[in-house]
Amino acid sequence: MSDYVLELKGITKIFPGVKALDNVHFQLKKGEIHALMGENGAGKSTFIKVITGVHKAEEGTMFLDGKEVNFKNPKEAQAAGIAAIYQHVTAYPHLTVTENIFMGHEKVQKGTGRILWSQMHTEANELLKQLSADFDAATEMGTLSVAQQQMVEIAKALSMKARIIIMDEPTAALTKRESEELYKIAEKLRDDGASIIFISHRFEDMYRLATRVTVFRDARYIGSYDVNGITNEDLIVAMVGREITQLFPKPEISIGEEVLKVENLSRTGYFKEVSFHVKKGEILGLTGLVGAGRTEVCETIFGVEAKDGGKIYLNGREVDVKGPLDAMNLGIGYLPEDRQKQGLILDWGIGQNITLTIINSLTKYGIINGKKERELGKLLAEKVDTKAVTIFDKASSLSGGNQQKVVVAKLLASDLKLLILDEPTKGVDVGAKAAIYEIMGELASQGYAIIMVSSEMPEILGMCDRIVVMCEGRVTGELLRSEATQEAILEKGMAKTAHSKG
Repeated sequence: MSDYVLELKGITKIFPGVKALDNVHFQLKKGEIHALMGENGAGKSTFIKVITGVHKAEEGTMFLDGKEVNFKNPKEAQAAGIAAIYQHVTAYPHLTVTENIFMGHEKVQKGTGRILWSQMHTEANELLKQLSADFDAATEMGTLSVAQQQMVEIAKALSMKARIIIMDEPTAALTKRESEELYKIAEKLRDDGASIIFISHRFEDMYRLATRVTVFRDARYIGSYDVNGITNEDLIVAMVGREITQLFPKPEISIGEEVLKVENLSRTGYFKEVSFHVKKGEILGLTGLVGAGRTEVCETIFGVEAKDGGKIYLNGREVDVKGPLDAMNLGIGYLPEDRQKQGLILDWGIGQNITLTIINSLTKYGIINGKKERELGKLLAEKVDTKAVTIFDKASSLSGGNQQKVVVAKLLASDLKLLILDEPTKGVDVGAKAAIYEIMGELASQGYAIIMVSSEMPEILGMCDRIVVMCEGRVTGELLRSEATQEAILEKGMAKTAHSKG
């Protein structure tokens, strides 16, 4: 009999142009809570999808109770007792808790196929009672808090008799009190014989729950350690201890006058009393771990959401940004993290996407000047070196890197002073990253003030003049380019959650 309920050896997963997992290993004992840690992009999410049958690895072997398994799909993994609970709950908001728990494995009467609603409702309430839930199974899912919805996901895993439960960043959107409730549930599951893989950026989660921790870095396995035998410092080195090997085309620019200043900016439930500034020709890095509030701050500056407190100044004058159109008229541009959903109309051509924000200036008596639109679209597409046959190619036909270039070109179509770039190189290959960095450097040289939100330490260190670090909705540090290191950034990024050890 194997010592491990789950074991993976030499797992390699390749996507076009990138090795998402490179010869990684993992061992999970029965009745163990095992933490899996690593920076964004370390390969943790891909690893989960290999375990749960979403992805098939090109190389490597997986064992359950010492026996080799090869799941063809998630249904087979579920049947073997494996369940995953993701940070962003994929629920059916207009259905009841009972319906969400038994979705896909409903209880039906043999012969007639009639759904046994009463039995499912009774069992759902019993599962919720085991988890000390304070709501009934008849409740509509969409009315529940994030913490309560996660509880439903755990109940669903229990309804499928899961014995291996993967929790992916479950505390990222929870309050301290809600996190403590989740810890108690995880410990009860462990005591009842379940084995848990707990993925988190937070040291507090690891120290509170896990006995062992495995670290991935750059899609590779770094090591597995006893939690009681590793210090914060050693763990940070394991997570980030790589040399910056990419060359970043960061030009030396004379920094000009202040363009943007935010003072004590607050939005209830997301961030509080955030203050920083950015100057003409400067690239300011805004970083921190998942859930730190970086994107929410940028959305508030751009007017996507309203602030609850604080002030925003542009060129020394206080402004009231009522919405994105207002922001753009003031000279603020925003590149969202999710380019496909928020940055592009995928069925439209490249040129149409680029000129979308200034279509009014190309229109007379309700008719668009097609010649001007095409000329400007072509000019800006070439300026950012978009690789396409023509500007009529649909945005959906482009690679991720070229889609990102089109979103940048769309910003350049407007008369802007400040560019907010949220994860500008997320999901693009190394060649496209270098091209985007070059564009950023050129824009800074032209006098744009740039805020770059990023989870990738090498690009933050390689491209930014100053770095503002956030943790749990607050600014916890600011570093000059000359004094910034990966370790210093990570320490400030965990300033509110780090637990001194060793």
